Amino acid sequence: MDMDRLISDRARAIDASGIRRIFDLGARLKDPINLSIGQPDFPVPEPIKRAAIRAIETDHNGYTPTQGIPSLQAKVTDWLKTDLGWDAKPAGSAAPGQPSTLITTGTSGALSLAFAALLDPGDEAIIPDPYFVAYPHLCALAGAKGVLCDTGEDLRMTAERVEPLITQRTKLVLLNSPSNPCGVVSTPQECRDLLELCRAKGVLLISDEIYDEFTYPEFALDKAVGDPSISRCPSPARLPGAQEDVLLIRGFGKTYACTGWRLGYAAGPRELIAEMAKIQQYTFVCAPSAFQHGVSECFSVDMSDQVRQYQRRRDYVVDRLAPLTDVPTPGGAFYAFPKIPAKLRVSDTEFVDRCIERNVLIIPGSVFSSRTDRIRISYATKMEQLERGLDAICELMG
Repeated sequence: MDMDRLISDRARAIDASGIRRIFDLGARLKDPINLSIGQPDFPVPEPIKRAAIRAIETDHNGYTPTQGIPSLQAKVTDWLKTDLGWDAKPAGSAAPGQPSTLITTGTSGALSLAFAALLDPGDEAIIPDPYFVAYPHLCALAGAKGVLCDTGEDLRMTAERVEPLITQRTKLVLLNSPSNPCGVVSTPQECRDLLELCRAKGVLLISDEIYDEFTYPEFALDKAVGDPSISRCPSPARLPGAQEDVLLIRGFGKTYACTGWRLGYAAGPRELIAEMAKIQQYTFVCAPSAFQHGVSECFSVDMSDQVRQYQRRRDYVVDRLAPLTDVPTPGGAFYAFPKIPAKLRVSDTEFVDRCIERNVLIIPGSVFSSRTDRIRISYATKMEQLERGLDAICELMG
């Protein structure tokens, strides 16, 4: 059979992740120093694990309502009320003008549903450059065009940079804060300006906040009213009336180390969430059932100690690299996105190959960007590994 003839243009528009190349190279190394992986290095907290195990043992293993189990929905809507002041209800239960919520198969699932619900072929979505690797491909899957917003040397997505890119075909602007791969946290004023621009242009603002609880104190707002252990991330969703103009996407995997459980949620305009729920019904069906019970316990678990540990690692990375190159101080998440010193006259892939020769795995910046002069370092690893990896990187940077 001629499979080449049968494969769709949609599939051909997507390249394999450049991160996969690093993983494949790393598989050939003996005990590599892995500064490439984008997931926490601590275990899932015990109360969350116990809840998932109880759910499995008590036979909560079947389908759930598409919008999510009632206990998790209640925890999510309570938290949105505490954190944002949103009076949200699960999909199908909200009154006109009231925001809705939907439990999704990870934040990637939420983004996939949103793009499918919003974008037609030929439409445009403005995404930051650098970007999370999935963003351009989600546009391609929808037949839409991903328009890259150059975030400059400070790696910040601002209204001033976005505005010239908006056309009659623009449906959405996607903000990721704290960001992957940069760790940059938008300021309250940047959030306000971007939301006001989107409102003026009739464009939806999607706020991808998968790392919201990994916001370091000096970049955070005051502590959350309902949980003083959590630093609140600046967000356009905090602004008056935002529930009418912002699709908020958050998740559990990064904060609570359960990335493989694939659990997230979306909250925003009732009409949009209804369309996303309809598409989920015929695609994902529902988020993983037993793990929904597990993450219901997340809202009562204090992760502030883990965030402090990551802040200390962040400080170490910046202290080591800042004398050698430009590295914007990450305000959240667990990534740094330093520039390769120009004096080296090498591309990002060449620099990464030199690191691999020293048994260190990092990711070329071009995996996340049109740029080829930066690298992504993940400090979601033990301090001993981080020290050894930065020894090699700093030696190469000279």
